Amino acid sequence: MQANDYQKEAMKLLNPELDNKDVLINGVMGLCGESGEVIDIVKKWLAQGHQLDKERMKSELGDVAWYLAETATALDVPLEQIFQANLDKLHKRYPQGFSTEDSVNRAGDDL
Repeated sequence: MQANDYQKEAMKLLNPELDNKDVLINGVMGLCGESGEVIDIVKKWLAQGHQLDKERMKSELGDVAWYLAETATALDVPLEQIFQANLDKLHKRYPQGFSTEDSVNRAGDDL
């Protein structure tokens, strides 16, 4: 599935009672909440002796994807545009691939 197709399908499930501002707020809050659930799974694995629950992680990452699509929709930006811009930024930052030196010595304006 292509990212923009996912975004289009996922947004059919958007709460129709929300205005655009509320869609944006719901999207970013959802990203924080669902990312926290992913972090909790990893924390339990690393620090509490649990097995890494990959199935639950996949489910939570799906929720992260949904809220990312919702946030992008509120901004009227296609997911594929966000993904491409991110890759362009990373290729510029790490033209030879990731290196610790390049990471440590990033330009101050490199967001």
